[in-house]
Amino acid sequence: MMTGAGPMTIREAARRMKRDVKAVHTDVHVLLNAGILQKTGEGLIVFPFDAVHVDFMLNAA
Repeated sequence: MMTGAGPMTIREAARRMKRDVKAVHTDVHVLLNAGILQKTGEGLIVFPFDAVHVDFMLNAA
């Protein structure tokens, strides 16, 4: 949803995804810490990539 959309507020991201702002806020901070999202100087969030390849394994608990 954020690919190519440019910088936006967390509230705008939540509106576009039709999700609760508080839940998106939590997710955004996890993605910021992982380096997947970035913050602009104005405090907006941005997804600065065209794509992300994720490779991981899930094991039974």
